[in-house]
Amino acid sequence: MVNRAKIQDCATESPEDDSSAGLGCCGWLLVLFSLLITLLTFPVSIFMCIKIVQEYERAVIFRLGRIIDKKAKGPGIFFVLPCTDSFVKVDLRTVSFNIPPQEILTKDSVTVSVDGVVYFRVECPVSSVANVSNADSSTRLLAQTTLRNVLGTKNLAELLSDREGISHSMQATLDDATNHWGIKVERVEIKDVKLPQQLQRAMAAEAEASREARAKVIAAEGEMNASRALKEASLIISESPAALQLRYLQTLSHIAAENNSTVIFPLPIELLQQFLQRK
Repeated sequence: MVNRAKIQDCATESPEDDSSAGLGCCGWLLVLFSLLITLLTFPVSIFMCIKIVQEYERAVIFRLGRIIDKKAKGPGIFFVLPCTDSFVKVDLRTVSFNIPPQEILTKDSVTVSVDGVVYFRVECPVSSVANVSNADSSTRLLAQTTLRNVLGTKNLAELLSDREGISHSMQATLDDATNHWGIKVERVEIKDVKLPQQLQRAMAAEAEASREARAKVIAAEGEMNASRALKEASLIISESPAALQLRYLQTLSHIAAENNSTVIFPLPIELLQQFLQRK
C-alpha cells in the first residue's frame, strides 16, 4: 500500500504542479503554429512526431518547458510536436553499483575499509527528472556518505557480526532520502570489511590464546574424570583378588598383540602373596 501511494503521489510532489495554470496565450499560439507546420509538412513530419519507448522505459514530455499531464508516457508509441515539445527517457530497470572502499573510523576508534553494493530503480519518472539533475549520480554519492554515517555509529564487533542489520539500516536511510527523487532503494549489501594487518594479527593471537585455554581446560577435565574412574576401578579390584588376576592377564594379552617380539615371563601373583604374608 505504501508503494502504491508513492507511485500515485509522485507527480503531485514535483515542482511543476503549477503547470495546471496553463501555457498562456503565447504558449497556445506557439503550439498551434507548431501543429500547423506539422500538418503542412505531412507526411514528412510524421517521422519527427512519432516516438517509441520500450516496455522498461518511460518518457517525460516537456511542452514549452512544462511537463504534459504531470505524468510520464509509455510504453509504446506517443506523439510530440517537433518545435515545442522535448522529452527525456527514463529507464525503470533495477540498477546496481559498487560503493568504493571507504576508510571509516568506528565508534571504538578502529580504522577499517568497507565497501558495498546498492540496488535501486526509478519509481517515479517525473520526480527523477524534475527534482534532481542526475538521479543516478546523486544516489551514488549519497550511498557513500550514508555508509560512512551509519558505520561511524557502530563498534568493530557490531560491524563484523551484524552486517545484515547494518544493511537494512542503510537501505531504510537511503530509501527515505531518495524518496523525493523518485528513487526506490531495493537492497544494500556490505561486501567486504578490511582490517589493518596489525589488528588482524592481534585478533588472530587472541583467538589462538582463547582456543589454547579451552583445550587446557578440556584436557584437565579429562584427567580428572580419568582419575575418578581409576579410583573406582581400584576399589572394585581390591575387593576381589581374581579380578586383579584377570586384569593382569588382559594386560599381557594386549602387550603380546602390539609387540610380538617382546618376551614375557609371567609370574603368578599367589607366590608374591605368600612372601608378603611371611613378612
